Amino acid sequence: MSADNIEPRAEIEISDTDPLHAHPLTARRLEKVEAMRARGEEPYPTRFERTARSLDVHNEFAELEAGQNTGKDVAVAGRVLNLRRLGKLIFVVLQDAWGTIQLFVERNTLGDEGFEAFEAVDAGDWIGCRGEVMTTRRGELSIRISGFELLSKALRPLPEKWHGLQDKERRYRQRYLDLIVNEDARRVATVRAGVLSELRRQFEARDFLEVETPMLQSMAGGALARPFVTHHNALDIDMYLRIATELHLKRLVVGGFERVFELSRVFRNEGIDAIHNPEFTTLEAYQALADYNDIMDLMEEIIPAVAAAATGGTVFEYQGRVVDLTPPYRRVALLDLVSEAAGEPVGLDWPPDRLHDLLGRHGVESQPGWGPGKMITELFEALVESSLWDPIFVIDFPKETSPLARVHRRDPNLTERFELFAANIELANAFTELNDPVDQRRRFEQQAKAKAEGDEDAHPIDDDYVKALEYGLPPTGGLGIGVDRLVMLLTDQATIREVVLFPTMRPE
Repeated sequence: MSADNIEPRAEIEISDTDPLHAHPLTARRLEKVEAMRARGEEPYPTRFERTARSLDVHNEFAELEAGQNTGKDVAVAGRVLNLRRLGKLIFVVLQDAWGTIQLFVERNTLGDEGFEAFEAVDAGDWIGCRGEVMTTRRGELSIRISGFELLSKALRPLPEKWHGLQDKERRYRQRYLDLIVNEDARRVATVRAGVLSELRRQFEARDFLEVETPMLQSMAGGALARPFVTHHNALDIDMYLRIATELHLKRLVVGGFERVFELSRVFRNEGIDAIHNPEFTTLEAYQALADYNDIMDLMEEIIPAVAAAATGGTVFEYQGRVVDLTPPYRRVALLDLVSEAAGEPVGLDWPPDRLHDLLGRHGVESQPGWGPGKMITELFEALVESSLWDPIFVIDFPKETSPLARVHRRDPNLTERFELFAANIELANAFTELNDPVDQRRRFEQQAKAKAEGDEDAHPIDDDYVKALEYGLPPTGGLGIGVDRLVMLLTDQATIREVVLFPTMRPE
């Protein structure tokens, strides 16, 4: 093997900010590109005719014994992950979207000219190869290549002794590198796609119609959250990236679509942490003639089905602990859980000062304008959420914190709302929908007042939505599923950044 074809060893780590000609490894690769073009060869051709994927080869010849030839030629293509040069032999690990396959490159088969051309191939390059499926004497399924083409020259090499990116910041910023070298990152992305597909299948099987509603809205509503604001130049108005799909979906129920769902991105101008990203994926669904009890029943059907599709069953490990999503799930009132955690009965009829003192004793700082419902909900988040490991429906939230939910049929201070938790993660939020337009306007007015007093998460008054309710929204049950969090649970990931391919990051 000519020493000219051996990639020089890096003396210093290659920086992403360095120009390609500034480091011997990248400079050498640029020289190879220039040499190819000088010979009239194109290092970035337009296409390649592949006849088999790595998975196809493994499936068809899984039982092939060691040292066997098949007489079957295939054309494969992918990225070179690894090369081992042993005199007149080169062993290559080729990766495509379906796995890896070994290439067996020998001088006797390729000829001197072809073998020397292959010696210019580097780890990271995309190549297309044709050759016979065979097994080595050690039984490794391989393709003895009889010809190859460079499909894309990688100008930046994969680092030496590559075991996956260790720097999480770099993994998230350069997800393309993470996916090349990190099998688990590819697994999570694949499982996520399967979760989305199964969610769609489950709702469609129950006659829900998938629809699309506006991402850019003249008024942000449907959730207690701060929106992103932009300006539409032609209309000369401020507009908002949607914080939820709820209000438009319920307009469609008014319009006669009795079962609708939307699987889509929503945006909230809020903080970033293990379970929050400014843009995230939700599935919202609405079912006419149903209440929150029906929606809980629906969740006990759909969540286990999606879990089984993603993991093979409803019992699996998450962060070292067993999670069992087998229904039925417990249904417990929020006030009961807060009272248990606080060590005393807590009620919405408590004077504000007493609730304020209770929050202080548990390290929760109350804010001006918080009523009893808000303070008790904050206590729930501080004292209870982190203890909810087994699947549980937390039901009957205070009216104050549920402006779109129907008043509870047995207690006017509560609403028919639930949140589904598992493994300390909130997976879904749902309620019997408020369909009384007079009550809805009154609640919007209360939210507008809170907004005027400084609550940036409060709702504005959506007059058109109230007008839609005045035409008649039938009894309806609705829900929103946090898809990213569900994927976190089903792929055993502790942070949302692992399940979002391109999480929001502060610019470098």
